[in-house]
Parts: sequence; structure tokens; C-alpha cells
Amino acid sequence: MKSFNKKDIIKWLTADDSSELFAMADGIRKKYFKDEVHIRGIIEFSNYCIKNCLYCGLRRDNRNIQRYRMSEDEIIDAAEKAGRLSYRTILLQSGEDNGYSIESLCDIIRKVKLCVDCAVTLSLGEKSFDEYKSLKAAGSDRYLLRFETSSRELFRKLKPDSSYENRLRCLKNLKSIGFQVGSGFMVGLPGQTYEILADDILLLRELELDMVGIGPFLSHHNTPLGNAASGTLELALRVLAIIRIVMPDVHIPATTAIGTIEKNGREKALQCGANVIMPNVTPTKYRKHYEIYPNKICIDEKPSDCRSCIEGMLKSLGRTIGPGRGDSIKGIKK
Repeated sequence: MKSFNKKDIIKWLTADDSSELFAMADGIRKKYFKDEVHIRGIIEFSNYCIKNCLYCGLRRDNRNIQRYRMSEDEIIDAAEKAGRLSYRTILLQSGEDNGYSIESLCDIIRKVKLCVDCAVTLSLGEKSFDEYKSLKAAGSDRYLLRFETSSRELFRKLKPDSSYENRLRCLKNLKSIGFQVGSGFMVGLPGQTYEILADDILLLRELELDMVGIGPFLSHHNTPLGNAASGTLELALRVLAIIRIVMPDVHIPATTAIGTIEKNGREKALQCGANVIMPNVTPTKYRKHYEIYPNKICIDEKPSDCRSCIEGMLKSLGRTIGPGRGDSIKGIKK
């Protein structure tokens, strides 16, 4: 909704009651996506990271984490298992890890596409234009890269070895190369204001994205922000609902972080604008070590268990699993 301006957004972020907002967002979700929920299987294949973000448990200086890198064969095997569970999108995600060459990543992408009829989404952080181009040429379809905050000042504090300008440049490069592009931010970051949140939402709209992922900030004890208060589910859901209203045709997941902050968080997100679920299909032995934030849900479940759990959740909400790969619907009139 192009008419939604910064003042409107702040009004809804601070309103006494959110029921009208949630109902409006759910109605728009239903108009554009019916009652279909698309499922994306996540393979978290490495928890090494060269970056030192203040909020992330994978940060370079965290010495209290057991690092791992999955082998190519392990990644392909996990993808094949996801395919047998009828996942039509596989998300390959890692920290910003230079332990895999672009050539090896391209080889993995090609092999996944050969053995599974699916879209491949990547979430690997910042790369050069030519590296992104190679990853696209290898067969990847989508790329997720959160900008985390629209505030340059807050970005510098939270990501001291990253550049805000380069982050946005990467997003524009991905779009120009032909990726379906996703981005997003955390809700409840230390130093974040309602004004910054409104700017975050407006930046999402300006970027003309295909996917948007948001979730509450969850403080991690092994980071410099370990004593900071975490975000709240209520504010995260308000932001999600506003994004659905402002960007009616984007895919929005009910993220794992939303499910972590409250047991029924993902169900609530699906009722106020979300239309995607992203279950974990990483081999169980690695899951507990991909600890971006603590107390992450589903770390002990097998991929088949997650599938059954998701199906039960969707059935209880009167939703169905969306057919096909769940590609972007931007530009399709409703």
C-alpha cells in the first residue's frame, strides 16, 4: 500500500490495540496467497563466520561454540532427504565462511538442482558482483541478505566490520543479476526506535523485494549484547503485519525466531500476514551448533518430524501446503 507513510506506520506500531491491524494484514495475505503456505527447507551447512556482529552467536570472536562445516556429500544428502519430504525450495545457509570456494559452492548448487526438483535459495552474506553472478549461473534462484537496520549509526555499532553502503550495494547487485531477492531486519534491537523501525519498513518497500524476513532480537549470552533485553513477540507481529499491508505481494515467513520467543509464535505470525514456513532439514547432529540466538526450537527433531509438525500446525489453522516452488508473485495482478 503505497499510501502508508512513516506517520501511519508509527501510529500502528504504538497503537493501544493491534487486532484491527492484524485482521487487515490477514485479509491481504488471503487475497494474494489464499490459504496456501509455502515450505522452505533450511540446510545450515556451516557456522563459521568471518564477521564480528555484536548480536550474533556465530560471531568470529565467540570461542564458546563448536564450529562445523558440512561436506559436499553431507549437503547433497540433506537436500535429497528434503526432496523426498516434498520440499520444493531448499535454502542453503551459513555464516560468512570463506572455507568454501565459489567454485565448490557452484558445484554444490548444480548437484542439488540435479537431484531435487526445487528452487535453491542462498543465504551466504556479502559477496562480490562476479561471485553472485557465478552463483546465479550455477542454478541458484533466490538470495536472502538482511540489512538488519536502516540506521547507518546503529548499523555501524552492531556490525563494526561491515559497511552499510556495501550491504545495500549487494542487494542491488543481486537484483540486477536476476535473483529473487529477500531482505529484512531484527525487531527490538538495542538502540532501535519506532522511527527507525518505520524507516526499516519503508526501506524494504523501496528495495522492491520478493521476500521479507523479520524476527525479534534475541540476546545471546556469548555476545557483547548478552545482557540486553530481547525484543517482544507483539512488536514483531505488528511489524510483520505492517509489512504485509505495505508490501502485499511479498513472501513473508513465520520465522524460527518468532517461534522461539513464544511456543505458538509461528501460528500467530501466520494469522497476521505470514505465508511461509521454513523448517530445519540440517542433520540433527549439527543443529545445536548453529546458535545465532539461544534456545532455538526444533534442534533435536529429525527432518521428517519437522514435516509432520508443520503439516499438523497448518491443518489446525485451516491452511494447506502451497503447490510448486513458491516463486515470487510480484507483478501478478490480484
